[in-house]
Amino acid sequence: MPLLDISPRPLRGAPCLAVSGELDIAAVPKLEQALDAAIAGSTGAFFIDVCELEFLDSSGIRALLRARALLGREDRMLALVCPAGPVRRALDVVGVSDLFTIYASRADAAGAVVPPA
Repeated sequence: MPLLDISPRPLRGAPCLAVSGELDIAAVPKLEQALDAAIAGSTGAFFIDVCELEFLDSSGIRALLRARALLGREDRMLALVCPAGPVRRALDVVGVSDLFTIYASRADAAGAVVPPA
C-alpha cells in the first residue's frame, strides 16, 4: 500500500500541497497537520493537488471539507487539482464535488491563478 506523501508544490505563487499515495483514516492526521500549517502560513486561494492520489476514503473527503471550512472562515477559496479518475469519482459519488473549484490539471489551475501583486 503506497504511503501518503505530502509536499508543497506552489502554483504560480499560490500555495499548493501535492498529495500522493493513499488517503485513508490512518493517513488523515498527517494531512490535517500539513494543511493546518500550510493554510496558517499562507494567504489567498489555496490549492490541493490530488493528481497522484490513488485512493481516497470518506475520512479523506472529510479532511478536504475541513480544509475548505478553515479557509472559508477567512473568505479564502480551496481549489482541487483533480483529473478524472477514482478520486474524482469518489467526490462525485459522495456528492461533494460541487463544493470545490476543481481543475483537471496543474496547467488549468495555474492558468486561473492571479499572481500576487
